[in-house]
Amino acid sequence: MSRPPKNKIVEKPPLFNIFKPVGVRKRNLDKIVITIDEYEALRLADWEGLDHAEAAIKMEISRSTFTRLIEKAHQKVADFIIHGKQLQIEGGYIHFRRNQLRCRECGNIYPSDVVNLYPCPVCGSTNVENIAKNFGHGRCCHRYGQNK
Repeated sequence: MSRPPKNKIVEKPPLFNIFKPVGVRKRNLDKIVITIDEYEALRLADWEGLDHAEAAIKMEISRSTFTRLIEKAHQKVADFIIHGKQLQIEGGYIHFRRNQLRCRECGNIYPSDVVNLYPCPVCGSTNVENIAKNFGHGRCCHRYGQNK
């Protein structure tokens, strides 16, 4: 019997979660799902330029687990680009360290902790979108954002 999956720590939720080729309707595309932890592996290795050991420490997982995540993510992104599919970021066993809020009035995106919704610093509106909550997270992630 295998162990239950360990939650991986993700710095913050992705701002966008659906990508597709221009000029093709979503309903006509095959969908590839990349998990949020695979997204985080791409962000750490390919965007921030961390080696696997450094990235694994940030995600609080082993280096070998990180390597498996990044390999799966690279395969899925290649399939998306080569075959013109729809790429969707969702799911995975994760907790967010931080959150981002999007103001529905002016469109400003700004950092927040995972639990509290702060008014927009640009326009003062309280009509804000909790991006972590869009992925089913909120209070469960609060303890991961403290003292890190």
